[in-house]
Amino acid sequence: MSYFSESGSAEAVNSRMGDQTDARLALVMSSLVTHIHDFIKDVGLTQQEWEYAIDFLTRTGQICSGERQEFILLSDTLGVSMLVDAINNRRPEPATENTVFGPFHVADAPIRAMGDTISLDGKGESCLFEGRVLNLNGTPIEGATVDVWCDNADGFYDVQQPGIQPKWNNRGRFVTGADGVYVFRGVKPVSYPIPDDGPVGQMLGLLGRHPYRPAHMHYLITAPGFQKLVTHTFVGGDDYLASDTVFGVKDTLIAPYERVEGGDTLWHSPFDFVLVPS
Repeated sequence: MSYFSESGSAEAVNSRMGDQTDARLALVMSSLVTHIHDFIKDVGLTQQEWEYAIDFLTRTGQICSGERQEFILLSDTLGVSMLVDAINNRRPEPATENTVFGPFHVADAPIRAMGDTISLDGKGESCLFEGRVLNLNGTPIEGATVDVWCDNADGFYDVQQPGIQPKWNNRGRFVTGADGVYVFRGVKPVSYPIPDDGPVGQMLGLLGRHPYRPAHMHYLITAPGFQKLVTHTFVGGDDYLASDTVFGVKDTLIAPYERVEGGDTLWHSPFDFVLVPS
């Protein structure tokens, strides 16, 4: 047994772990304890600062609800969500890269016909989204489900404005044919702030950071025999690409948005997705 001391604090805590502890749990918890204790020693954490940290975490939990998860916001804004996502979704080139899932996906969106519109409120600048779902060799994938969702012209998702936006506004699922092509009409997404009226927003303010995400379209693509792809396409030229508050932007996910003259839509955004075999 190790008695507690400042120099051997982590060792004292980790020595209390039982011999029958699950091996993975033991590895994770011993590393966590070691890093936390090293951090406290490194910065010389004061009693007042630790009490503030406890209060911050308490308030973070208290603001959580069925519609809001402040701990996810905390994870996102510290880059933790993106790091966990990156570690768990390493892919070979030319596979499309993952990015954060986000809190606004709704399962079982309507299956729509190719070319249908997902914009039900008529707001925003119209955009044609199209491309192909391919395998690593560039062969089209038949039967891929392309689940899409985005904010409206005011920067809100439908679930944030029940009774204001129509249900399933800017959402839909499309199933590819033998050519692997997907095509749908929607609106050009706009940048928007994450909820910043809670502890995470206070943290961002104290750090001199803004709460904005650059404009993006969400994609969840699944196909039999292939890894699930969770990603966005970002609007090229958006003011917040280099400072996304949740660090979700990757160079390969910045999509062209081409202005259309005399077409059915004001914008056109082509983008191909490449999946990895499962």
